[in-house]
Amino acid sequence: MTQRLNIFAKKNEGIDRLIAVETWISKHFDPKLLELVKVRVSQINGCAHCLHMHRQDALKQGETEDRLLLLSAWRESGLYSERERAALAWAESLTRIAENHAPDAVYEEARSAFSEDELIALSIGIAMINAWNRLAIGFRLKFSTQAIGERP
Repeated sequence: MTQRLNIFAKKNEGIDRLIAVETWISKHFDPKLLELVKVRVSQINGCAHCLHMHRQDALKQGETEDRLLLLSAWRESGLYSERERAALAWAESLTRIAENHAPDAVYEEARSAFSEDELIALSIGIAMINAWNRLAIGFRLKFSTQAIGERP
C-alpha cells in the first residue's frame, strides 16, 4: 500500500488539537490500561499503523507479550482483571456503536469499575483511538518509530 498523505509531515491545527486531547487523556487515565484499549480497538478496526505503535507503547508501559497476544480473545482468557474487562467491553461497544448502540449492561459494568471522571476519560480515549485509526487507514500511514505528535 502506498501512503496517501503524511498527516504529521506539516503543521496542522486540527492534528495539533487531537494531540492536545491525547495529552489531556494521558493525565486523567491509567496509561497502561489505555494502551491495552488502544491495541484492542485498533485490532477491531484493522489499523496496522496503530497496532504496531500501540503494541510497542503497551510494552513500554509494562504490558506482557502474552496479554497482547491474547487480547482479541480477552473474554476467554483469565489474564485480565475485572477492571480491564470492563474497559475492553466498553471500548468494543463504543467502537461498534452502529451495531450495538452501547448496551446498558456494558455501560453498567464500566460504570461500576470506574469513577465518572475515569469513565469520561476512557470514553474520550476510545473515541480518539477510533479517530486515529480512521485517519491512519484513510491516509495509509506507514508505521515509523515516530510517536504521535512528533514532526519529521
